Amino acid sequence: MVSKSELNVILEKILYSIEEGVHVIDNHGKTLLYNDEMGTLEEMNSKDVIGSNLLTLFPSLNEESSTLLRVLKTEKPIINKSQTYLNHEGKQITTINSTFPLYYNNEKIGALEVAKNITKIKKLSDQIQQLQDQLIEPMNNKEKKRNKYNFDHLIGKSGGFFRAISIARKATKTSSSVLIYGETGTGKEIFAQSIHNESVRKNKPFIGQNCAALPENLLEGILFGTKKGSFTGAVDRPGIFEQANGGTILLDEIDSMDQNLQAKLLRVLQENYIRRIGGTKDISIDVRIIATTNQEPNFLLENNLIRKDLYYRLSVLNIVIPPLRKREYDLDLLSEYFIDKYNQKFNNEVWMLSDGVKDIFKNYHWPGNVRELENIIEGAMNLIHQEHVIKEEHLSSYLIDYYNSTQQKAAEVMSEEGQSTDYEAQAQEMDLNRAMESFEKQLIAKALRTNGQNISRAAKMLNIKRQTLQYKIKKYTLDG
Repeated sequence: MVSKSELNVILEKILYSIEEGVHVIDNHGKTLLYNDEMGTLEEMNSKDVIGSNLLTLFPSLNEESSTLLRVLKTEKPIINKSQTYLNHEGKQITTINSTFPLYYNNEKIGALEVAKNITKIKKLSDQIQQLQDQLIEPMNNKEKKRNKYNFDHLIGKSGGFFRAISIARKATKTSSSVLIYGETGTGKEIFAQSIHNESVRKNKPFIGQNCAALPENLLEGILFGTKKGSFTGAVDRPGIFEQANGGTILLDEIDSMDQNLQAKLLRVLQENYIRRIGGTKDISIDVRIIATTNQEPNFLLENNLIRKDLYYRLSVLNIVIPPLRKREYDLDLLSEYFIDKYNQKFNNEVWMLSDGVKDIFKNYHWPGNVRELENIIEGAMNLIHQEHVIKEEHLSSYLIDYYNSTQQKAAEVMSEEGQSTDYEAQAQEMDLNRAMESFEKQLIAKALRTNGQNISRAAKMLNIKRQTLQYKIKKYTLDG
């Protein structure tokens, strides 16, 4: 058994090791406990704080604006609440707090607050908001700033990509919500802007917001706006729903949005009005929502990353952008497009990819998709001097290493299974896609055997996502 004194040492060690600030007050608002992280956050010395009254330490707070004093009064916890206040030197601090009443023998003895400093994030969000204000502000001649992407920027003719473009073009004729699924780098924002720029809303604002970039409290303020006095330092400021009225909002990485905020977004979509944080007035809005995610919708639903009711509301129109590894016939088209682009930018005269580079590209798995392809070609063209062909020597070493590794693994599989001749004969009788699927199935089966059927380790060996491997296992019925 651990003694009481040993337990106190352990608790004290934990308290002064965690990255969150901890502040405890008694029933009279006097500080009982104040860890070093909270002192760093508020730029105060714990020796000066312990034993002092909270309102004496922070004169900008009162019984209503202080989350500690409010919980002390109401005895109701406050979870993940944003609070902006001034320290003893008048410096503004913004925190996200979770605050709880404390009891001993069923009697209230004080309140505990755990805080995380988001002052820098708050400043960043204010800068983002100011930039967005400038972005949507009409010019004197009533011209609006135009977004740069349209359907001409969507390069490709493969079946899945062509279908995605077809659905996107039909989406320009309506104002229904759109959900776009595609891996990172597949061009989700290009699709979103293309839809907006060919719709009846094209002369109205298009505003994008990454839902993963900010905490819930700040994101809510950016989306719905704030009312002066709703919290310390709050001003009257419209959110992007008001700013984009009549236009389109792109909500990128919608699955990163907190469930509580998802519920508020659903209500806006159903009722077509918003209410600023701290406000009492309902503001009517007419905004089209285009949401994006880089994870499969079924995966989001199964893991409760998105509310089902919100998902059904957003996915009136569903666009699936295939990854580049499934667009082999588009590789040449995209490569030519980016070569032309950087010829103009760098004043080069590059004509093509070498056959060796084409082979490497076709065997690469493209985790970064089209964005990665563009970066690779841009990098290669930085290394070319008075040459007309991109060769292996112009590529990043990781591409060459990956290609050599896959070729070696393929040779090992053929040797081990004793199916080299059979495989070549099969490849002559079936089309390329079926041949590649047969080879892929063999690689996956071998990886699973090598790793004792452990999916995570097999996925790491194959250098693909775990959920992607799970999908392929079901596709090839390797789970039986």
